[in-house]
Amino acid sequence: MNILNNGVIRVPVPVNEPVYSYAPGSTERQKLEAALEKMASEHVEIPLIIGGKEIATGNTGKVVMPHNHHHVLATYHKAGVKEVELAIKTAVEAQAIWRSLRWEERAAIFLKAAELLSTKYRYVINAGAMLAGGKTAFQAEIDAACELIDFLRFNAHYAEQIYSNQPASSAGLWNYQQHRPLEGFVFAVTPFNFTAIAGNLPTAPAMMGNTVVWKPASSLVFTPYYLMKILEEAGLPPGVINFVPGSGAAVGDICLTSPHLSGIHFTGSTRVFQQMWKTIGANIESYHSYPRIVGETGGKDFVFAHKSAAVKPLVTALVRGAFEYQGQKCSAASRAYIPSNLWPEVQDGLVAAAGEIKMGPPTDFTNFVGAVIDKPAFDTIVSYIEFAKASDDAHIITGGVYDDSVGYFIEPTIVVTTNPRFKTMVEEIFGPVITIYVYDEHSYEETLEICDSSSPYGLTGAIFATDRLAVSKALDKLEHAAGNFYINDKPTGAVVGQQPFGGGRASGTNDKAGSMANLMRWISSRTVKETFVPPEDFKYPFMG
Repeated sequence: MNILNNGVIRVPVPVNEPVYSYAPGSTERQKLEAALEKMASEHVEIPLIIGGKEIATGNTGKVVMPHNHHHVLATYHKAGVKEVELAIKTAVEAQAIWRSLRWEERAAIFLKAAELLSTKYRYVINAGAMLAGGKTAFQAEIDAACELIDFLRFNAHYAEQIYSNQPASSAGLWNYQQHRPLEGFVFAVTPFNFTAIAGNLPTAPAMMGNTVVWKPASSLVFTPYYLMKILEEAGLPPGVINFVPGSGAAVGDICLTSPHLSGIHFTGSTRVFQQMWKTIGANIESYHSYPRIVGETGGKDFVFAHKSAAVKPLVTALVRGAFEYQGQKCSAASRAYIPSNLWPEVQDGLVAAAGEIKMGPPTDFTNFVGAVIDKPAFDTIVSYIEFAKASDDAHIITGGVYDDSVGYFIEPTIVVTTNPRFKTMVEEIFGPVITIYVYDEHSYEETLEICDSSSPYGLTGAIFATDRLAVSKALDKLEHAAGNFYINDKPTGAVVGQQPFGGGRASGTNDKAGSMANLMRWISSRTVKETFVPPEDFKYPFMG
């Protein structure tokens, strides 16, 4: 008998994890610097973890520092067909035990993991995000520590709300709903750019009673491995989440065609997500149930300024929105529309700010910009810069310089174009490049329409204006252009529990990570009606 059946238990009310400043001389800075030094001096071997057992396949890859790609932090093992099939089998078999626990018992594991991240492992996970992910101390803190902690705590709170949501009952009846986990396993495919997302994608379905096969991005295996070990320390039973690094084809092709697939939780490129959807569609008759498809994909996120905008906040938003974490955020500002009356002052402000930006290793806390994640990303970003340099429709006012001899460094680059549909205005770059289109200050509404129609994405965007009617017009015209819309603020930095994150169009299914809506995707409800005194005669009164 489960003794928790004898209580209605509430999870602690969540509050957002405080963000440490890492100011010079602070205790947290000293602890982080010590963790950085220790982690940089070690070499870690990262196995697969299936059913709680560590597996070495011998087919390995390297984890290097983006700012110094000659420095190998870890060697990780890659899953093959045999290991992926074992992970699926293990996840399916683990369902019975995992579902037998009350939801409060499941939640307790993830709440403990949040506490471990907040205390014992805060500096370890942040140092890992800096060394292997290329983040500054602040970017690591708001991601690998705070946002992930928030996901775990707020999701437990949302789970309680979901389970508490019950139908009304009329006289003589008792109606209730069971919010069941899905039948089969959830395939979690996580990105390189956020440790928090890498942690949320497998844990959100697991918290709702599902079992998971987790494929981290090959360019971010390091911190997900540490998260997996933290979850085990928190008491996660073997087989609930199975950690299988490997190539997308080796892992994905098997998972996506398994009859036991119940859903995918994905963050990554639009192209990959669309291909996954096609594969599911082609195999739709083979599944035991229709898979849930949840994805957050690309973006071409904008900052739109009205002629009434305040210039200094606008310049700050452009610099931070475009260049923090080297522009490698789904939400990063990648295109901007600046009115002609403000452009001279905005240009001066951008050039001045760019001149103050320091670029280099994240271990030097004075650096604002680091290296991009890997060689393929470097080459792709550089190709866009060279395209802009060669075009008659654009010119570069800052940046455009790059060097990958030691690390994958690209200077923050600002392109100005005379064509609102210029290549770098409409295609996702995912790097420290922003393109600006200067529009006639009297063509506000027409330019809003261009912003709305010229990109296939719909993730984040921002409007800067002091004229409230202009703000209202932007909210109307750009209704579907951004799932997260910001007024007089940069289009990045969504906080769990405050700004649920996600977009539509080619940016994903908009299932809002960090909200109850996302957790609802990982359950399948059963309605139960109990009649206390059932009728004994088929005839109704009207028949008399």
